[in-house]
Amino acid sequence: MKKFINEFKTFALKGNMIDMAVGIVIGTAFSGLVTSLTDNFINPILNVITGGVRYNWQDMAGFISSFLSALVNFFIMALVLFCIVKAVNKVKSFGTKKKETAVIKKCPYCQSEIDIKATRCPYCTSMIDE
Repeated sequence: MKKFINEFKTFALKGNMIDMAVGIVIGTAFSGLVTSLTDNFINPILNVITGGVRYNWQDMAGFISSFLSALVNFFIMALVLFCIVKAVNKVKSFGTKKKETAVIKKCPYCQSEIDIKATRCPYCTSMIDE
């Protein structure tokens, strides 16, 4: 059972799967935003230009309100997805410890701390053998 859970975790938390899911959800939310833009701005402008329907200021205020509502919904969806992806990344990195690499070493002759890549001690000028 533990092996099955580990395999599922590996499958579900793959970067490609998460990217695809985020892309689909953001695409759907963006589609709603474009639909609102078309319905609330472009179509009324085309109707006025072609002499179709007359609009008053209350109608225009309703169109603007509807579009702003769709815009806020899009940003809320993006924020929620951002938080979910951050949480998934934290879960993926949980339990994996980073190896600490030494950046300094001691000179075997004068015991001074020197850079790990140094081949000669800057204090006593002795050659350092690895």
